[in-house]
Amino acid sequence: MQYLRLEKIQRPVSRLLFGCAFPAMIAGEDQSALLDKVFEAGITAVDTAENYGKSELVLGAWMASRGNREQITILTKGCHPYGHPRVDRENMRHDFYQSLERLRTDYVDVYMLHRDDPDKPVCEIMEALNEFVRAGQALRLGASNWTMARVREANAYALAHDLEPFSVLSPNYSLARQIGDPWGGCTSLTGDEHAADRAWCAKEGITIIAYAALAHGFLAGKILSSEPERLRASLDEGGQRGYFYPDNLERLRRAEHMAAKKGCTVAQIALAYVLTDPLGILPAVSATKPSHLAANIAALDIALTEEERAWLDLRA
Repeated sequence: MQYLRLEKIQRPVSRLLFGCAFPAMIAGEDQSALLDKVFEAGITAVDTAENYGKSELVLGAWMASRGNREQITILTKGCHPYGHPRVDRENMRHDFYQSLERLRTDYVDVYMLHRDDPDKPVCEIMEALNEFVRAGQALRLGASNWTMARVREANAYALAHDLEPFSVLSPNYSLARQIGDPWGGCTSLTGDEHAADRAWCAKEGITIIAYAALAHGFLAGKILSSEPERLRASLDEGGQRGYFYPDNLERLRRAEHMAAKKGCTVAQIALAYVLTDPLGILPAVSATKPSHLAANIAALDIALTEEERAWLDLRA
């Protein structure tokens, strides 16, 4: 079955989603000037979550002041575990309606579960989520950090019972392999081992929103691969656990080489790697300054061949 795509975020510039998980938005600081720049640049999709501090409040206040809610695609997430699984009807309702209130809207374009609870039957989860769909309060449903086996099981149940399935997934996908588990319960679609999963998503028409496209700063290019200990120290605990491994250091070194050859930045090469995946993956990336925003957008103009992608990924 081909699910409906997110039409509002299929324009060229909006292949980038604006990620709200950065310190200023998490702290609740007014980001109106930056959000104006994001919107003016043509990026109209935002990725936020119930547990991204006060980011939903900041985004909601900005949309209310600009009167542009209908022009914005909102992806928000709920049921993040706070020391224990929270994927149940009560917590779904709490987090969902809290998000609507914070965002000052009566619907979201995509509502995602931030984590899974493998002990919870998918029938209960999909039935509960579809309450929001029937009410017109969630246009699409998605899953972040779910295993593909559980996604397939959930969608099989949904389709068999005339329910809205998951049509959006948000796993890790980047040039750097997510080798360790950064924050607990994290999943990835990167690498040959997930080729079949990516093919299934393509066949089913599922939209992939990639988090950590820059590997939590590992691929930002601010510190070179030739200074590994300094690079390690610059990463937070999750970044170190997830990405700081010898093979990824070699991928970073190759990205540095290619960036010098193409006259761009390492971060732009890393984003281009994601953007040129045949699956049409959409990366969620943050920008704290207009110059960072412009640099992210410029990555859309970097065309990597399959041979270049293979070389970057140590496959050639």
